Amino acid sequence: MKFYEKLRKLRKEKGLSQEEFAEMLNVSRQSVSKWESGQSYPETDKLITISEIFGVTLDSLIKDAELENDNNNSISSPFWLTRGSVYEHKSKKTLFGLPLVHINVGRGVKKAKGIIAIGNIATGVISIGLIAKGGVAIGLLSIGLFAIGTLSLGLLLALGAISIGTISIGAIAIGILTLGAISIGMFSVGALSIASHVAVGDHAYGHIAIGRVVSGTRTLVDTSARPYFSSLSSNISAYEVRQVILEEFPGTWNRIVNFISSCFR
Repeated sequence: MKFYEKLRKLRKEKGLSQEEFAEMLNVSRQSVSKWESGQSYPETDKLITISEIFGVTLDSLIKDAELENDNNNSISSPFWLTRGSVYEHKSKKTLFGLPLVHINVGRGVKKAKGIIAIGNIATGVISIGLIAKGGVAIGLLSIGLFAIGTLSLGLLLALGAISIGTISIGAIAIGILTLGAISIGMFSVGALSIASHVAVGDHAYGHIAIGRVVSGTRTLVDTSARPYFSSLSSNISAYEVRQVILEEFPGTWNRIVNFISSCFR
């Protein structure tokens, strides 16, 4: 069996695409394609790396002989790759066609895709990375059902410096129910709060505005002597808050009413 035939066979046995294999070796997909078609041959350092990736001896890889496993190869099974500034691990076990765990970090664009994905760009049910996308996403830029990051976009819950989601918590929070220094949404609680329905904050602007400096159709003003607004020590009661919300928006979900009123005594 020729080298190019062995290489193609080994790659497919590992379940790697040409693109994935190329990323591991820091070469182009076209280079891998040429190796596997016999049009060109890898450099010596690449041959050594290839032998380690697949856990075979270098001699059996390059010579016209049967492949021999290298039992002393510490990265052969499960597949681990540590090469300079690149680190990758892909578990053999899969679910729905995806590896249970895929880790791919290092310089450049390193993509990880799996049930649990960790990479520069990570996509998975649980994903962690500079850019993370998935069910639960954690990263500088995170997008998911539950998103945590510097900039987070969450369908259900977003936590971050800048967060956008149904329930959003952050320095700047935008969503349906929001909590943040600057809070913008339907129901908002924050130092500066802007809401279509209920706004609670030191500066509150909404249909119902509750706080120290307020503007709205219905307002509850904190007239306590404290130098800053604190809902728990203000002269506004939880009962007053509950009543005004139910009067103005009688169909409001009870959990939202409870959450906002619980901010007060």
